[in-house]
Amino acid sequence: MCGIVGVVTNQPVNHLLYNALKGVQHRGQQAAGLATMNGNLMYLKKGIGLIKEVISNYDLSYLHGNIGIGHVRFPTAGSADDPEQAHPFYVNSPFGIMLAHNGNLTNTKELRDEVLYKNHRHVRTTSDSEVLTNAFAFELQQATTDHSLNNSSIFAAIENLNQRLRGGYAVVSMIADYGLVGFRDPFGIRPLVLGKKTAADNFTSYMLASESCTLNSNGFEVIRDVNPGEAIIITKEGNFESKICHPNPVLNICIFEYVYLARPDSVIEKIPVQLARQAIGKYLAQTIKTHYPNLDIDIVIPVPDIARTAAISVAKELNVPYQEGFVRNHLIDHEPQPQNSEQLQVTIQSMLSPIELEFKNKNILLVDASIVRGTNSREIINIARHAGAKNIYFASAAPRIQYSSVYGIDMPAYNALVAHDRTDSEVASVIGADLVIYQELANLKKAITELNPDIPGFEASCFDGNYITNDIDDKYLLSLANGVFHA
Repeated sequence: MCGIVGVVTNQPVNHLLYNALKGVQHRGQQAAGLATMNGNLMYLKKGIGLIKEVISNYDLSYLHGNIGIGHVRFPTAGSADDPEQAHPFYVNSPFGIMLAHNGNLTNTKELRDEVLYKNHRHVRTTSDSEVLTNAFAFELQQATTDHSLNNSSIFAAIENLNQRLRGGYAVVSMIADYGLVGFRDPFGIRPLVLGKKTAADNFTSYMLASESCTLNSNGFEVIRDVNPGEAIIITKEGNFESKICHPNPVLNICIFEYVYLARPDSVIEKIPVQLARQAIGKYLAQTIKTHYPNLDIDIVIPVPDIARTAAISVAKELNVPYQEGFVRNHLIDHEPQPQNSEQLQVTIQSMLSPIELEFKNKNILLVDASIVRGTNSREIINIARHAGAKNIYFASAAPRIQYSSVYGIDMPAYNALVAHDRTDSEVASVIGADLVIYQELANLKKAITELNPDIPGFEASCFDGNYITNDIDDKYLLSLANGVFHA
C-alpha cells in the first residue's frame, strides 16, 4: 500500500505538501518523495526512509512552486531497497510529467512490452508505476498531435490509458506549466479523496489525497471521493474540471481499508473508518456468541494499535471487561524487518511489553485486526503465555486471509498465508492459541454497508479469491507464490 497527495494553491506549496504527506505516512514507511512545479520548472526529492528522513529543511528550500505531489511507499511490487523506485517518477517527453501512484497493476509485464517495443518509451526500473508514467506520456502524445495541450486532450489520454491498465490504481500527476491531474481505476479499488480551501483572496486551493484525515488536518474541506474511472484536472490558475473516463465504472472499494489500512479519523466513501471498526467488532462478538456461547472469557485485550476500536466493541457486546494488556514501543516500529524467527521474536518482545496483572491466571480473548502469516500472532501469544495467561482465544476482526492480494496491499502470496489450506483448529495449533475465531465475510460486508447502503460491492479477493478485474489466473498466482513478481 502507498499514500499519495497532490496540491494546487497560489502560495508556496512545499511546507503544505510536506505536512499533508505526513498525514498518510501510515500507508508507507519504506520510501518517500516530493515534487513541485513552478511554471515549466520541476523539482524533485525522493529516497528511502520516512518523510522526515528523506526531506530536509534544505530540500524544502529548493522545492519551489505552487503545485506539488507527494508519495509514501510500502512496496508491493518491485525492489524494496532501490531508491530509484521511490516516487514520483518523471518523464520529459512529450511534456514534463511527474507521477505518483497507489496500487498495483496486474498487467505490468504486457504493458511494459507495449511501452518499450510499440510506444518506443524507455524505463529504468522494475516499477509498475514507471511503466504507468510512460504509458500516460504516450497517450498524451497521441492525444495532442497538434501540440495543443488542453483538458479535452488530457481526458482523452486518460480514457485510452484506462483501457490499457489492469489492476487497482489511484494516481496524482503534474504536467509542466499546466496543472495537477488525478484519476482512479474504474473499480475504485484504491481510495482517492478531493478537498478544497478558499483563502481570503478568494483563491480556491485543491488537494487530492489517499485519505481525508490529511485534508482535515491541513484545513481543507472534504468535497467528495473521486469516483471510479473519474479524472480530475486542476490547472495552475486553479480552474477545476472532472470527467468519467471509462464506459463502465463501478465502485468496488478495497474492504481491507476499513479493517486495517486507513486511519480511524478518515472517512472513505462516506463511511467514517472509526464507525466501521466499531461495527466490525460488534459483528465479531455476535459470531462468538453464536458459535461459542459458553466460552469462558475473563477479559478482552487488543493487539495494539489498529485492533483497539474493534476490541472495545467486542467487549461491550459480550459484556466482558476490556483492558489494555500491552504497552507498545512505537520508537522501534520502523526498524529493519527481522530475517529469521529468532530475530522476529526479539523484535516483537521489544515492541510489545505485557502488563502481567492483566494476564495472570485469566482466560484472555486477544483481538487483532487480522492474521496473515501467523508469525506475529504466534509471538504475541507467546508473550501472553509467559505473562501467565491461562487460556488464550485469538479473535481476528478480518475473515480468513487465504488468497494472494494483487491490487496493492503488502501481503505475501497465498502459500505463505497461515490460513491457506488450513482449518481454524490447525491455524490455532500453528500460532499456539487455544482457539481461533474469525470474522465472517458476510458480516464484515454487512458492518460496512449498514453505514452506507449505496456501496455496490467490495474488492475482497484476499478473503474470497474473487479477482474483480477478471485477468488473474492460476499461472499468475503461481508466479507470485514462486516469487516472480509482475512488476
